[in-house]
Amino acid sequence: MNETLKTIKNRYSCRSYTGEAVEREKIEAIALAAVQSPSGLNQQPWKIIVLQNKATIDEMDSALMEKLAAQEDRSAYDRMMSRGGKVFYNAPCMFVIAKLPGKDMDCGIVSENMALAASSLGLGNVICGMAGVIINDEAGLKFKEQLIPEGYEFGVALLVGYPTNPEGTPHEPDLSKIVYIE
Repeated sequence: MNETLKTIKNRYSCRSYTGEAVEREKIEAIALAAVQSPSGLNQQPWKIIVLQNKATIDEMDSALMEKLAAQEDRSAYDRMMSRGGKVFYNAPCMFVIAKLPGKDMDCGIVSENMALAASSLGLGNVICGMAGVIINDEAGLKFKEQLIPEGYEFGVALLVGYPTNPEGTPHEPDLSKIVYIE
């Protein structure tokens, strides 16, 4: 099996980070993988925002946990509490993918390129839509102003860092999802 297929097979959603900062060259390699992603008509309808300010990530995390705690349906809050009480799992780096409206597919391609690049560099990562809950909320307006360029909207985030458990388990692929037509 080649290295790319090994990376795909072994990648898992990391939900616990040491908090240790990631080296600049690894961050730059992930950002480069992002902008090397294919896009429809090569429009590249994204901006990649690299947030390495741990205090800001933690502030966003706290604001999001408060929002989840205040909701009538506390299932998301309870789920996060069962995972240590942090939505961003102590990640030291968050890549925010801002996209032009209607460009969800291109955003998905970028996030997968970045996740695989991070895994290939020995970094834990998880694609995180929950960041949008606070970025798009009135309570998180300052985060939106800081992170999302004018004319763009939140697409998805990727949390990256050194995993507390480097031997995480990938999900079991459901081979019944594959249909061959011959």
